[in-house]
Amino acid sequence: MEGIQLSIEKTGIGNSISVIKVGGYIDTTTSSELEHALSSLLKQGSFNIVIDLGNVDYVSSAGWGIFISEIKGIREKGGDLKLVRMIPEVYEVFELLEFHYILKAFDTLEDAIKDFERGLGSTVKSTPVREAAQASPVETHTEPSRSEPAAVVTLEDKIRQIIRKHPQAGTGQIAKILNTEEFGHVKIGWFGLRKILKDMDLLVKKNRQQLTKRG
Repeated sequence: MEGIQLSIEKTGIGNSISVIKVGGYIDTTTSSELEHALSSLLKQGSFNIVIDLGNVDYVSSAGWGIFISEIKGIREKGGDLKLVRMIPEVYEVFELLEFHYILKAFDTLEDAIKDFERGLGSTVKSTPVREAAQASPVETHTEPSRSEPAAVVTLEDKIRQIIRKHPQAGTGQIAKILNTEEFGHVKIGWFGLRKILKDMDLLVKKNRQQLTKRG
């Protein structure tokens, strides 16, 4: 496996947020470098931390262990540690280990920074993207008759419509179709959509194909 690349930068209001950008593989050999960078920030009193994993292809148990072992102490100091831009393969492991109940994960660095600046609580039971996706339902484009109330289509209804039309579509394809004029330009990240599909029992492609057969 390859090595690891690390860089640290400050951002947010008053440069109060530290961003550790990581590249390569986080395994038993390289995780010590990430642990050292994280420890240095904590010693400096920097407790608002974002780990950018956008260029990370693999995280071993040693890497995940660093995040989990530090999070309690960080939150006791009034800070938090958030993960951003995980590729699908890394996120699948993150979710499989159920770390999404402990750590917040975001699609973009901007989303993580906004979350810090909103001063949200540190306890997470679902990813923020999913919470945003469960916002109020969206009205359809069809115009009802004068005697009928406006029809309302929820995000879940739109997802079912897409799956019925495109049973072979993957998560990324469904997200792209949602962000078209036909479906009201609904914008949702890969992580958030994956969580919703899981709740709808449609995460597995086989189940999506069965939905199509049911009509």
